[in-house]
Amino acid sequence: MTTEDTCCQDSMPLSKLADGYLALLLAGDRQKAYRLIRQAISEGLTIRDLYLEIFQQVQYEVGRLWLINKISVAEEHFCTAATQSLMLELYPEIISSSGTGAKLIAACVGPELHELGVRMVTDFFEMDGWDTWYLGAAVSDMQLIEAIKDKQPDLVALSATMSYHIPKVAELIKTIRQAFPDKTPLLMVGGVPFNATPELWRTVGADLWAANAEHAVKVARDSIL
Repeated sequence: MTTEDTCCQDSMPLSKLADGYLALLLAGDRQKAYRLIRQAISEGLTIRDLYLEIFQQVQYEVGRLWLINKISVAEEHFCTAATQSLMLELYPEIISSSGTGAKLIAACVGPELHELGVRMVTDFFEMDGWDTWYLGAAVSDMQLIEAIKDKQPDLVALSATMSYHIPKVAELIKTIRQAFPDKTPLLMVGGVPFNATPELWRTVGADLWAANAEHAVKVARDSIL
């Protein structure tokens, strides 16, 4: 692929591996795609680089291809599900042996179904030694409030990848603050709309914003630890 054709640009250190992984997924060869990644890990690829320079970039490209009608919804779902499945297989390798004592709850907002990004964020916090609770997609406001009440996290990370879900983000943040007026956890937001509009996180009432999983951990550490 050329730089005009793909988000996995040649200037990125692992662009060839990202392109190869994406090509195999688009060809429907999930097992070969998995073997490609596992071979790279055996040769020294770190989980952090895998997430940031391969999984993240491939998902951006999958989304772009879907938006311009180069791939179908079914193909987009297949690629996403395949990467999620591989992330689950790799999960035992990301668990940190040292804990920070800090706690995170992460979830998609309301009807938002694109959960891969916030799953990556949660895994990065796990690698950093946080206690994490990943609620995923299709979580009701009440379920999230109950989880916050039960776990008492230091940070709640909320994800929205579609711009039409931004009003729901603002509404949910207001609901959380009203539910915990005396001790509201820090509220972080992330997703494509927030990356595209740098001050949007302030508009919806969040405390923090992060551009990606690595950035999320740094911002949280600077604010909490």
